[in-house]
Amino acid sequence: MTTVTWTADEIMTVTAARSLRDRMACFVGIGLPSTAANVARRTHAPGLWMIYESGTLGAVPDHLPLSIGDGILAETADTVVSVPEVFNYWLQPGRIDVGFLGAAQIDRYANINTTVIGDYDAPKVRLPGAGGAPEIAASCREVVVIMRQSTRAFVDRVDFVTSVGHGAGPGDRERLGLTGAGPMRVITDLGVMEPHPETRELVLTGVHPGVDVAAVRAATGWDLAVSEDLALTPEPTTEELAVLRELTGSA
Repeated sequence: MTTVTWTADEIMTVTAARSLRDRMACFVGIGLPSTAANVARRTHAPGLWMIYESGTLGAVPDHLPLSIGDGILAETADTVVSVPEVFNYWLQPGRIDVGFLGAAQIDRYANINTTVIGDYDAPKVRLPGAGGAPEIAASCREVVVIMRQSTRAFVDRVDFVTSVGHGAGPGDRERLGLTGAGPMRVITDLGVMEPHPETRELVLTGVHPGVDVAAVRAATGWDLAVSEDLALTPEPTTEELAVLRELTGSA
């Protein structure tokens, strides 16, 4: 029997891909979200309808796009529309099932920072910025976040709220007029977190094989709660790994 080996990044990406269902409309961010979405489309969700911020609807790239302006997205899309149309017609009215985002920082209420590390006026690091992430986090029916886990990235409170997750707790999204459900899963190279149904604080609901709870807590910048029904992530299949490695050029 052949043993299938995989890396922490690979199980993170495959787990994120499994969050997507066939025939979903998915607003895809570049980087890890794009990789996971394309794995899903090539495996269990062939009808996944991928939307990129540049206005490409239904793109089916044969390689991972380098940016939202990569020509492969326009060449393979069902149609290309203006950026205002993507946001005003498709996103804001709630026509998109899931937004797939990354982050530089995320806090216990799944608020996302992609703007600055440190003080805004004198930052230690200036990050790429918001792009369309605030609108995606606000208006998609739900959001999935994929990012590598460390105490630098998983903080008690983000240095800057670029995209609102669950604010400071229950009722904040409604108070701010945000129509989508917000981040419903945060998938990392260690496990899976989901918001508590009452407090909206992220709770550890799953760990990847070989990872113990202590390691996840040690990589989290707050006192992470753990679900009583903690699950073990299924390992990637041979097919999933083959598709992922072909896409990333690591085959």
